Amino acid sequence: MKKSVEEDVFIPLYPKSTVEDKSSLRSKFQERRFWSAVKLLSNVVLWDGIVQEDKVRDLGLSKLLNRYLLLNILNTPLGPDSTEKCSKVVSCLPERWFQDLKGGSTLPELLNFSQHLVQ
Repeated sequence: MKKSVEEDVFIPLYPKSTVEDKSSLRSKFQERRFWSAVKLLSNVVLWDGIVQEDKVRDLGLSKLLNRYLLLNILNTPLGPDSTEKCSKVVSCLPERWFQDLKGGSTLPELLNFSQHLVQ
């Protein structure tokens, strides 16, 4: 899993003007790479409970979400596309990770993502 996260994930960042045109090749490529990384996130968190939780959280949240996915989400104009991306990321996260949290708090690895959702 670690090798996949470190070597297989690549989401290019293009200027906003380039990716606003959804029919452009760059925009389509960036979107395919984003959704591929979301699928990898989904697969990584499936190992929760089998592999040590801290390893799964490190790979899934610290490396995949914060290093790759969040940059793309932050550069996506607010609207249905942004909402869909955030929703899909949230649906990947195991509910078990949030059971012991106090109201209004989140996992440290999710702080930036959480702040984006609040905005």
